[in-house]
Amino acid sequence: PSYSFHLFFIHQEIINSFISSTGRTLETISPRTGEVIARVAEGDSADVDLAVAAARQAFDHGPWPRMSGFVRGRVLSKFADLIDQNADELAGLESIDAGKLFTFNKMADIPFAANLLRYYAGAADKIHGDVLKMSRELHGYTLLEPIGVVGHIIPWNFPCTLFFSKVAPALAAGCTMVVKPAEQTPLSALFFAHLAREAGIPDGVMNVVVGYGATAGAAISAHMDVDKVSFTGSTEVGRKVMQAAALSNLKPVSLELGGKSPVLIFDDADVDKAVDLALLAIFYNKGEVCAAGSRVFVQEGIYDEFVKKLAVKAKEWTVGDPLDPTTRVGPQVNKTQFERVLSYIEHGKREGATLLTGGKPAAETGFYIQPTVFTDVKEDMMISRDEIFGPVMALMKFKTIEEGIKYANNTKYGLASGIVTKSLDIANTVSRSIKAGVVWINCYHGFDIDCPFGGYKMSGFGKDFGMEALHKYLQTKAVVTPIYNSPWL
Repeated sequence: PSYSFHLFFIHQEIINSFISSTGRTLETISPRTGEVIARVAEGDSADVDLAVAAARQAFDHGPWPRMSGFVRGRVLSKFADLIDQNADELAGLESIDAGKLFTFNKMADIPFAANLLRYYAGAADKIHGDVLKMSRELHGYTLLEPIGVVGHIIPWNFPCTLFFSKVAPALAAGCTMVVKPAEQTPLSALFFAHLAREAGIPDGVMNVVVGYGATAGAAISAHMDVDKVSFTGSTEVGRKVMQAAALSNLKPVSLELGGKSPVLIFDDADVDKAVDLALLAIFYNKGEVCAAGSRVFVQEGIYDEFVKKLAVKAKEWTVGDPLDPTTRVGPQVNKTQFERVLSYIEHGKREGATLLTGGKPAAETGFYIQPTVFTDVKEDMMISRDEIFGPVMALMKFKTIEEGIKYANNTKYGLASGIVTKSLDIANTVSRSIKAGVVWINCYHGFDIDCPFGGYKMSGFGKDFGMEALHKYLQTKAVVTPIYNSPWL
């Protein structure tokens, strides 16, 4: 509690520096206790208009798109250094606001965010077009130009890393932007806006508007002066973003949406390792991961042994205060998500699945849920079809490789997947057969800055991370001029 108060105190001045045109505020609630942490200025469509106008002015007339890539990279590197210098505060804010583990925030999420800035800082002066070998007496080349004003809509499960998965490449490309963090977890985004100014990012380049999806998010998606929207969130909302973009100025969108990712574990796998990976796949970040391995398929030869070991090892995933270094599973982000996960657990029971572990709230206060595993799950059950976004595993058995592939692909989603096997032949066959944007072999949650991440099917399109993400915020212009009396074409 004293640490929470310290963080609130140092952040309050930053919170108060943000205003809305209506004067309204929204509450951000601590998932640790269910209590109000702070009240933040609530932006609506009028505030989005102001932010877009500032971003448009900064893009059309400001220095940021006109700086050399080298200079932009220097600013992004300074931004990264400031994140490192404030790592404790940022890790604490993520824990208090989103229920994420402090130790993991400090060890992984915050350094990952800083390094995303450094990665794209290094790419900022390497944005090149091509010289074209034309088929007739013409000289042609391409320019890669920043796409313009970008709207970023950020989810609540990874407020820090997903903020920079979008903001960093867009800044490197020379874009200006309006960022709407999730209304459930706005505090780190406000801190990042403060640090951006300290880093030397010019006014109007990065604008943060905290508000609800139905108002601020919808206004960004439909705005006639926003040139591109990047959204991470549910498939349902992604469809609305895409529709609004089409009905407005036909702006391009990139969508990283839901998932119901399969983990296929074959008979030749090391069972202990497979159990550990399966638990990591679903319980990491309390199951609030779009790529969570929520459907686990185990080949029948090792199924019984796997289930026995899983039941024992699942108990090692202790639930508790995210500020406690011994905790492995923190609280769900808010009461709505807490109740949603519990309702799916009840659906699983009613539909006839067997509750192996967990299944109940884990504390009297806060939004804590026991890590939960269901066995005897059928493909048509809700817990097998729907994205629950919580610590709930659906465990199923399969016989042959072909049957495992069929089960894995029997979903409307196609975000991520996992394979556990010692056979190179199985790994090659299955990785090429699964319809998903990423396949992790003998690992899970193998995210990396240099590895593009995004989905197939109803998990969306467009990639975060890697150089593909940078190109989302660039557009190609072809320039052609005649050539006369050239000795060669």
